[in-house]
Amino acid sequence: MSVASQSIFHIVFSTFNQEDTITKNGQRILFKYVWEVLKKRNCELYRINGTANHLHLVIQLHYLVTLDALIKDIQQSTTTFIGESLLFPDFAGWQDGYCSFSHSFKEKDELIEYVKNQQEIHKSETYLAEKNRLISESGVK
Repeated sequence: MSVASQSIFHIVFSTFNQEDTITKNGQRILFKYVWEVLKKRNCELYRINGTANHLHLVIQLHYLVTLDALIKDIQQSTTTFIGESLLFPDFAGWQDGYCSFSHSFKEKDELIEYVKNQQEIHKSETYLAEKNRLISESGVK
């Protein structure tokens, strides 16, 4: 069977109560762990970044993987990893839910740049303001 699929997603989810618990010194370790989770599910990670209270991922979803199951896997496995490694001592888990936006493959480079620039974006915009803007821009009702 031959399948051609390019499902590019921009995924955003926050820490529990949007608490600032993801410290800068542990982010690279967390990002590498998320990348490993995605590789195990045959998904491609194009970019991951975030701030102390939320993450952004740009991924290509494997055609046999559902988005909801993937995000649940990422959130559950990272929560366990963070707890066992004591990577972020104040981390209380992830907020229920997430935002996901599908994009054409042509938008990939623009999305990567957007995610890469999270620290700059959040000098002037809160997580909740950004989330609401992304939802509005995407046309979600």
